[in-house]
Amino acid sequence: MRFLLDDEQTAFARSLDALLTAADTPAVVRAWGAGDHTAGRALWSRIAELGVFALAVPEAYEGVGARPVELAVAFVELGRHGVPGPVVETVAAGALLSGPGFAHLARRFLPGVASGETVVTVALPGGGPYVLDGDVADVELSVCRDGGGELWVVQGGGDRAGLRSRVRRSLDPARRLALPRPGGQVLAAGPQVVAGAADALCWARLATAAQALGVGLTLLDRTVAYVKQRSQFGVPVGSFQAVRHRLADAKIALEFARPLVFGAALTMDPADVAAAKVAACEAAYTTARTALQLHGAIGYTAEYDLSLWLTKARALRSAWGSPGECRGVVLGGGGGAHSGADSGADSGADSGAGDGFG
Repeated sequence: MRFLLDDEQTAFARSLDALLTAADTPAVVRAWGAGDHTAGRALWSRIAELGVFALAVPEAYEGVGARPVELAVAFVELGRHGVPGPVVETVAAGALLSGPGFAHLARRFLPGVASGETVVTVALPGGGPYVLDGDVADVELSVCRDGGGELWVVQGGGDRAGLRSRVRRSLDPARRLALPRPGGQVLAAGPQVVAGAADALCWARLATAAQALGVGLTLLDRTVAYVKQRSQFGVPVGSFQAVRHRLADAKIALEFARPLVFGAALTMDPADVAAAKVAACEAAYTTARTALQLHGAIGYTAEYDLSLWLTKARALRSAWGSPGECRGVVLGGGGGAHSGADSGADSGADSGAGDGFG
């Protein structure tokens, strides 16, 4: 089966690519990681104007309806450009609040999500003690199993300085892990919360898989360009057979992952989505290791832009479910909200322990 984008989807991808290229996203990523969200929020608004966040919001709430294929197209581009912020979490929130029994909450939150006015972060059961970008999110949603499933919300920016003090060091500086905000209120409880969390997890894994695919593609493109320029023994290192083999392996892994991602977007079956996430994230991680080796010492340099994608590839690998958890879903081990959200499942990868590529 061939998964080719139609003309409209291709034009959408090109428009997003042009916007992000003009925005100088590496500078935006570095500012975001340093705690300056001004440029990031401006970019967020421009991404929303292209309809990215509306792709997970029903038309009744100012979205364009659930369009997972177009969402995958968008998130490949977001990954290629390393866009910071809780983009996956905002999509997960859209999926969560679009479920049955949440109409009153959808009316309250989803128009802002679709328009980009509301930045949302989400924590699902099974995660660790952190939420992603909790210091910048306007709304913080969390699901717990107490009482058969409860949906909690903390809303409002509050004391930004106090929120920044809750941020913890992360392997990927642009993925700012924060302790949950105190307080909050219960918005809903019951089985519909558990079912909504499972659906949100599926959408989050799809978005993460597409994002990882985009990260891997940029790592490969940058590495190919580098080995054409770097010379040893009077010739480009890209002419060495061993270098070509490593790049070919990375290319094959990424091209194998691509149809899995778009195939999963067509079915939205949890097992298909889990398989796509494993394939895309492992391909991006393999490509990151290759990029690091072929760049040599400069690849370890934080000031070199390659590092922005290297660290993201490592963090996404275990975001919204580790490779082992996703393989368990594929093999029939069951999916659902218990498999862990971004804020917790990748907390080990984001803890900063070690170089992450050993």
